[in-house]
Amino acid sequence: MKKNEIYEGIVSGYGTEGEGIISLNGTTAFVPFCLIGEKLSFKVLKTDGKIAYGKAEKIIDASEKRVAPPCPVFGKCGGCALQHMKYEEQLEFKRQTVLTALKKIGGIDFPVSKTVPCDSEYRYRNKLALPIGVADGQTVCGFYGARSHRIVPVKDCLIQSDWVGAVISAVTKFSKERGVPAYDESTGKGVLRRIVVREIRGKFIIALVVARNVDTEFLIKELEKSFGDFTFLLNINSSRGNTLFSDRWQLRRGSGYFDAEECGIRYKAGANTFLQVNDDVRAKLYERVLAEADEGAVVVDLYSGGGMLTAMLAKKCGFAYGVEIVEEASRCADELKEANGLQGKMLNICGKVEEKIDEVLQSSAGKKRIIVCDPPRKGMERSAVKAVAEAEAEKIVLVSCNPATLARDLGIIVGTLRDDGGSLVKVSAPQSRWNIECVIPFDMFPQTKWCETLVVLSRK
Repeated sequence: MKKNEIYEGIVSGYGTEGEGIISLNGTTAFVPFCLIGEKLSFKVLKTDGKIAYGKAEKIIDASEKRVAPPCPVFGKCGGCALQHMKYEEQLEFKRQTVLTALKKIGGIDFPVSKTVPCDSEYRYRNKLALPIGVADGQTVCGFYGARSHRIVPVKDCLIQSDWVGAVISAVTKFSKERGVPAYDESTGKGVLRRIVVREIRGKFIIALVVARNVDTEFLIKELEKSFGDFTFLLNINSSRGNTLFSDRWQLRRGSGYFDAEECGIRYKAGANTFLQVNDDVRAKLYERVLAEADEGAVVVDLYSGGGMLTAMLAKKCGFAYGVEIVEEASRCADELKEANGLQGKMLNICGKVEEKIDEVLQSSAGKKRIIVCDPPRKGMERSAVKAVAEAEAEKIVLVSCNPATLARDLGIIVGTLRDDGGSLVKVSAPQSRWNIECVIPFDMFPQTKWCETLVVLSRK
């Protein structure tokens, strides 16, 4: 295939980002926003040996699984990749993505369960983190285009809750009528950088991120027209990097946090508190994790964050360790322990998992033990994976937001991958102390390529 040429082909499969795969004359082309079985013409934008990347020009024979995307900036905004798919096809795509990653990356041949759906295909997010920038000389709110920091202006976002339009309107009016300019990443000039909103049971935490101090009275009054119970914070972030928040906070309205409850656990939530963005699927996922935690067991919760799941596990099982590297999150976990009367049932340890895991495993030796791991997108450190694989535990429960790193870590645990001088090689006849019991994707992020996956392993 040649760059800028037009070709016709039939989609035979999906790539990891939901793009269609078309094979022609020994070259494999990846073309976004098309479906398996569709015939289309496409323009080649880039080539790399036997790989090409294209753009759909015309859908000649459309799939019955195609729907009209309801968002006016779908295909421009880098957030959603699957709005052109019927929801049932999205769920199957995510199941196949996990299945393929396990086979190709981890060397694991195991059936993947149907993806657990979200009750709402749209309007499911409880958190908004919206960049503010400049377009045609005007302040705009929007989302970054795919693989760029170019802001695509929006007035609404269909995967966010329905209050997002009021937020965008208030911010743009504040900028225009008070002459507060948006921040320009290329020059480092301007003020308004982001608006961050989290909804917790009908209450709102709103944080405005700015490059320098600014009077926010006008913006707060605008927000009061649409929001009742909310607290407002100003975060001054003058760095040239992409860090969401700095450590410079000012409270401008309310208490700065809200008391809340999840699955019987009371907690305080602030602007920087980590919670899954989808309340419905989070509840389904946590319910499934808790179902694997036997009463009377000791739970080792690795990458435990603010301690929400650790507290749930401690309450059910009797004792749980939480290991988390972020100091603020570990402090929140200690507050959670005190607020829920879990002293003596929950111990939070701040540090790197790979450095603390041996200590925790030694402390819980000789007891019925369950290990829960919910690492960041990059997965677990190699030494931590090996420690988990060699631990004397009844079960391992893995939760992952990245099928690729899940497949890698799981392959090491079950022995289908072996560390050969720092490189991983597949093993044809693996020896393992672990059986995979189930692999279940959860659709935490409808309309996007992402999903959460739960894996349960039992000791042989």
